[in-house]
Amino acid sequence: MNKAVAEEAPTALEIERKFLVAELPDLAGLESVDVAQGYLTHSDDSVEIRLRKKAAGGTANYFMTLKSDGALERKEIEVAVSAEQFESFWPATMGRQVEKTRYVGALGDGLHYELDVFHGGLKGLLLVEVEFPSVEAANSFVAPDWFGADVTSNKGYKNKALAVKGMPKR
Repeated sequence: MNKAVAEEAPTALEIERKFLVAELPDLAGLESVDVAQGYLTHSDDSVEIRLRKKAAGGTANYFMTLKSDGALERKEIEVAVSAEQFESFWPATMGRQVEKTRYVGALGDGLHYELDVFHGGLKGLLLVEVEFPSVEAANSFVAPDWFGADVTSNKGYKNKALAVKGMPKR
């Protein structure tokens, strides 16, 4: 990445809860995107550097993201990269990749969920994430009935761990 791109990348604070899915909701009419992501760091590293390709409607966007360690609250820096930059780093993520289709829907109160349907070796895994404006909002959130167990603090369900270690033991 060039210096100009790195300087434009804001550091964001991600406040997010993650749940297993107890019952798949109706996905008809929801926006979806195919996601391929790979990790340049190992699952035991304190930070993660992720490559991500998001494809929908015949177009693709590419990103490199740095995330801090944590569960509910993590720092995140994401920058757009070119297809060529993505392709040059992608081979370095072999053995640390996930593929999924992400569906985005509304929950009310201005909140949205991102439901991930995993493919490949993680086929059958369904996770749903909700981002919040504050820790207080996250802690007071009452999940809909179709949400399953809260796995926010379970490191085995972080995408980085899934990419390296596969499906966690329940």
